[in-house]
Amino acid sequence: MRRLLCVVAALAFSVLSAADRAAADVVVHIDRSSQRMSVIVDGEPRYNWRISTARRGYITPPGSYHPEMMARRWFSKRYYNSPMPHSIFFYRGYAIHGTYEISRLGGPASHGCVRLDPGNAAILFGLVEREGMSRTTIVVH
Repeated sequence: MRRLLCVVAALAFSVLSAADRAAADVVVHIDRSSQRMSVIVDGEPRYNWRISTARRGYITPPGSYHPEMMARRWFSKRYYNSPMPHSIFFYRGYAIHGTYEISRLGGPASHGCVRLDPGNAAILFGLVEREGMSRTTIVVH
């Protein structure tokens, strides 16, 4: 009986360890000076995209955050009901989200959110949804 318990415990440990390895750590680096976002999964660079952060008179807050809320479809109540597809909220209403003003990517243009091409926003949203908000870190510098 004791031996059976040891075998069951060992199997349970290996299953839990495999589940742990299946989830990835996601780090999203937002570089306000270069207007680029890099996404690193388990220490490996995965994506590098043009973004838009805050324009003059506004701020994209620097710091390290974890996603607080996610919404596939969102509309800004503060800014004219503007569409914010694939929103990942990370601090006091600030979010990473898709934009339809593609031509403005690569330069400051927002009220503080981090804007992405809608296709890239969908990719990032799916990645964070799959790997988990608690395993995702957003670093704004």
